[in-house]
Amino acid sequence: MLLHDTALIYGRYLRQSLRSRFALLFGVLMPLLYLLFFGPLLTDLPLGGTGSSWQVLVPGLLLQLGLFGASFAGFSVIIEQGQGVVERMRVTPVSRLALLLGRVLRDATVFVFQAVLLVLAALVMGLRAPLPGVLIGFAFVALLTVSLASLSYALAMKVRTPQEFGPAINAMTMPMMLLSGLMLPMTLGPTWLDVLSHFIPFRYLVDAVRDAYIGSYATAHMLYGVLVALAFAALAVTVGTRVFRTAGA
Repeated sequence: MLLHDTALIYGRYLRQSLRSRFALLFGVLMPLLYLLFFGPLLTDLPLGGTGSSWQVLVPGLLLQLGLFGASFAGFSVIIEQGQGVVERMRVTPVSRLALLLGRVLRDATVFVFQAVLLVLAALVMGLRAPLPGVLIGFAFVALLTVSLASLSYALAMKVRTPQEFGPAINAMTMPMMLLSGLMLPMTLGPTWLDVLSHFIPFRYLVDAVRDAYIGSYATAHMLYGVLVALAFAALAVTVGTRVFRTAGA
């Protein structure tokens, strides 16, 4: 029943996304602009470690796509609450876990699709990365999306208004972006900033995907990245399901 219910919810929201092709394409616009206008500035610069500047920048842009896109996914729940959609769903016998999983799996599908478009554009601009590494990057985007979308929906069920939701999300995502080394490796900064960044779980995902893009799979960065991504996803889905079960419509 859980699989059946999840498939129903997933199909409903995926059809909504497919009907909005404008939003699908413009969701990838910001990372694409970074790729086009910021990427060429890094060419031939010493960024530390191994790999080209594209192998440093593109993994960060992939995870940036998941970070900002999934974090703001909760806006749709706020709209649905105002229209009574959430209330009508909650009175059905559908599993509360399915109500969450259907949404976050739709989000993961959308952002992985956008990640594919971003990588294709990066290949045209000069990115060279092994296929297994590119696929690993997509897997990390999916896991990050599931995690952050689950927490975003949970927060949206609690705050209820866009005026409360937007600033709260900005307050959480900006430190994650600045301290995770999305744009440039944190090792380029002062020691205190590099040390501080290790307290941001997002940092480990960025390092893991960058290792994957240079073909290094059996590394400490990869191990820590996988463990953090899986643990974060499990925790976020648990929190999101609990909120969907207990929060008022």
